[in-house]
Amino acid sequence: MGRWLRRGLRLAGGLLTGAGTALVELVCVAVAGLALLCVRTWPGGWPAARRCVLRTVTAGARRLTEAERRRLARFMGHDISADYDDRGARQYVAARWSLGLLGGLVLLAVAVGAAYGSLLLWGWFIMRDGEWITITTSAIGGLFLLFLALQGIVGVAILEGQLARHFLGPSHRDALRRRIDELSTSRAGVVNAVHDERRRIERDLHDGVQQRIVALGMLLGRARRSQDPDKARALLVQAHEESRAALTDLREVAWRVYPTALDEAGLRAALEAVAERSAVPVRLEYGLTAEPGEAVRTVAYFVVAEAVTNAIKHSGAERVTVALTWREAEVGHVGGGLLVRVTDDGRGGADPAGGGLLGLARRVAALDGRLRVVSPPGGPTTVSAELPCA
Repeated sequence: MGRWLRRGLRLAGGLLTGAGTALVELVCVAVAGLALLCVRTWPGGWPAARRCVLRTVTAGARRLTEAERRRLARFMGHDISADYDDRGARQYVAARWSLGLLGGLVLLAVAVGAAYGSLLLWGWFIMRDGEWITITTSAIGGLFLLFLALQGIVGVAILEGQLARHFLGPSHRDALRRRIDELSTSRAGVVNAVHDERRRIERDLHDGVQQRIVALGMLLGRARRSQDPDKARALLVQAHEESRAALTDLREVAWRVYPTALDEAGLRAALEAVAERSAVPVRLEYGLTAEPGEAVRTVAYFVVAEAVTNAIKHSGAERVTVALTWREAEVGHVGGGLLVRVTDDGRGGADPAGGGLLGLARRVAALDGRLRVVSPPGGPTTVSAELPCA
C-alpha cells in the first residue's frame, strides 16, 4: 500500500510540475508563432530575420525540452534519449503544453473528487433537515470522480512518455539500426568473454593444479626409488598432502567455472557460499522473493563473485556488501529487472576497462543489461548491474 502511495504521489508531483511548465510552453509557443508570423509577412528582411528568430526559438525549445526530460526521468521513470534534433524539440514543445494542461485538469479533478467524497466524513455535522440525500449523492459522485481522476493520472503519465518518445526518440529505421549495432557489439563481446574465460581456466589449471600434480609425481617417484623406509614413508605423507591440495585447487577451478550450488540450491545459496569463502567479511542483503531465470541468476552470480574477488585482491577492502533487489516496472514500461550492487570500503580507483570488469560488462550486455562502476579515489567502490527480467 505504501509503495503504491509513493508512486502515486510521485506521478502527481510530475503532473503538477508539468502543468507549470505547460503554462511557460504555451506562452513561448504563442510568442514564437507571433514572431515567425511577423518575419514572414515582413517584406525584404525575411531570410535573415527568419534565421535569427529560428535560432532563438530553437534555443528556447531545447531548454524547455531538457527540463521536460529531467522531469520525466525523475517523476515518471521515462528515460528519454538526448539524441534529438532541433526540429523534434520545437515540435515537442508545440504539442506538449496541451498534455501538460490536461494533467493539471486531472489533478484538479482529484482535488474536487476528494473534497466531495469527504462529505461522507464531515457532511453530517452541517446537514439540515432533508439534505441527507444531497450529501450522500454528492459524496458518491465525488468518490466516483476521484476514482476516474486517479486513473487519469496514470493515463496522462503514460501519454507523457509516448509523446516524448514520438518527437524526441529515434525513427523506426534508426532504432532498428541502433539495435543491430548493439546486438553485433554484444555478440562480439560475448565471444571475447568466452575466450578470456577459457584463457583464465587454462592459466588456473597450468599454474595451480598442473604444478601440484607434477610435484605429486616427483614425490611418488622419489618415494619409489628411496631405499630408506622412513624417508619413503615421509615422502608418501608429503605426497598425500600434495594430492589433497591438488584436489582443493581443482575444486576451486571448478567452482569458478560454474558452481553446482547455483542449479542445486539456487542463487541465494551460491552467493552465501561466495560470502563464506571470502577472505574479508561479506554481508549479503538478499531481497528477492522469487528465483530469477537461469541466464539472469548465472550472470548475477558471476557479477558478485568477480566484484568480491576484485575487492579482495586490488582494493584492500575490509568489508563488502552485496545487495540484490527487484527493480519494479515504471509507468509505460513492460517489466522490471534485477538490481545487483556490490560495495566495498577499499581505496577505490577501479578501472571499468580492466580485464575483470570488462568481462562482467560483456556478460551483462549479452542480456541487454547495464553495468556501472563508481570508484572515486579513496573509495568506496560500487559495482552495480541492472539485469532485465520479463
